[in-house]
Amino acid sequence: MKSMFQIIAALACALTLTACGGGGDDKPADNTPAQPAFTKTDTVVGSGLEASNGDLLTVHYTGWVYSATATGNKGDQFETSRTGNPFSFTIGRGSVIPGWDQGILGMKPGGKRTLVIPAAMAYGAQQKTDATGKVVIPANSALVFEVELISLSR
Repeated sequence: MKSMFQIIAALACALTLTACGGGGDDKPADNTPAQPAFTKTDTVVGSGLEASNGDLLTVHYTGWVYSATATGNKGDQFETSRTGNPFSFTIGRGSVIPGWDQGILGMKPGGKRTLVIPAAMAYGAQQKTDATGKVVIPANSALVFEVELISLSR
């Protein structure tokens, strides 16, 4: 009788472990790379008015895909305004990624700032392609930008 109880108990344990996957991790793989914290670092402090929501800003910038192993965390460069015209936008209106709206606030003309932007404040799960269809920003990528504020107007 005692051995019958042990057999039934062993079978019950085996069935329980089988039903719950035996303690293994059945979650799907998360292919989202580790995300850095949002940071903004002034490399040159400008002078004059500080950028605030609603200001029209003109900037030069260069953007890289974040890389934890690259110098300055600058992986592949995906875009720059330095080879063409500066970029103008109104800050705080959602016309740029949230990392820019938050990261450029407080800058002064002539200032230069490095932004490290996690994917949630950039393009999230969307990938970005160039004019030829080549993926230049993979989905869930953090980004690094060097931004120079050329001018602002209220």
